Amino acid sequence: MPYVAQTQQLTSNPSGFQDALLAWYRRHARSLPWRDNPSLYKTVVSEFMLQQTQVKTVLPYFARWLAALPDFAALARAPEAQVLKLWEGLGYYTRARNLHKLAKALVGMPAMPRTPAVWRELPGIGPYTAAAITSITFHAPAAVVDGNVVRILARLTADDTPHKDGTSAVKAFTPLADALLNPAEPGDHNQAMMELGATVCLRRNPLCTVCPVREFCAGCRAGDPESYPRLAAKQMEKLTIVRGWCLHRGKLLLHRIPQQSRRLANQHELPSAEQLGIAAGKLKTDTLLATKKRGITRYQITEQIHVVSPPKTLPADHVWVPVKDLDSITLSGPHRRWVRELLAALA
Repeated sequence: MPYVAQTQQLTSNPSGFQDALLAWYRRHARSLPWRDNPSLYKTVVSEFMLQQTQVKTVLPYFARWLAALPDFAALARAPEAQVLKLWEGLGYYTRARNLHKLAKALVGMPAMPRTPAVWRELPGIGPYTAAAITSITFHAPAAVVDGNVVRILARLTADDTPHKDGTSAVKAFTPLADALLNPAEPGDHNQAMMELGATVCLRRNPLCTVCPVREFCAGCRAGDPESYPRLAAKQMEKLTIVRGWCLHRGKLLLHRIPQQSRRLANQHELPSAEQLGIAAGKLKTDTLLATKKRGITRYQITEQIHVVSPPKTLPADHVWVPVKDLDSITLSGPHRRWVRELLAALA
């Protein structure tokens, strides 16, 4: 059946799909701390943390965060340094700053907003987050649409329309998500869609035999659910960064990222050779301590860490940090791991 006809069939009588999905969710939903004794604050914090981050990674951060900052008022009062320290290692630190700004905005409002439109005007809140927060907490009839939901909807309808990226796919599938939303239980419906995408309708090797909505799925019937959705492959760029390891008299030289920086402001990283005024090409292979690889958005980054001599003059935005005080400052996640590994290896 062409995907247009499949879409019409689904949306003309969505109750069967809605009921099967909701029944499955209420039997099989994972026990998660933001679902147990839910609150607006827990929902908001979890939605920010879960952006581009897996549940298993978020769990310990969420527990520490709630222990230190149990509500919007506590978060609004907290200094930025504490907020970033609690977030350290989760990455995409703009989320933490926006969450901090959001708390300050909310505590200054006479009442908590209840509609997606008002939430979208607040710091760090996009369409997905606004729909998730308001549907879960206030039962607002707003469908969430992210990569997981796009995958489910594309497979349900066997929609082979090519999309240039995830953003365009989200836009294309939002009307279908709205049409399938359970108006009586929008919050649980949205959480069920998230749960289905995270645990059953997987990107690779989907668990079709145990899927609660497989009878509605054209992709499953066709036998090739992994063919959907059709997204253009990301064009990755390769970068190499050379960094200096300078440990002198019990202190490590670090670059403190300036306050005005768009990303990672006020955090610390190992300095680059360029920042230290060292020509990367002049560093010898016998000074190479470690080579690290990581990916950030569309970049595949190779980072080479070399032993370097202490600079005669301390470059701007660089600090000497006693090794014993490293846990008290905020290091970007990868650099925290690398510093710990190198200190242990060199001990």
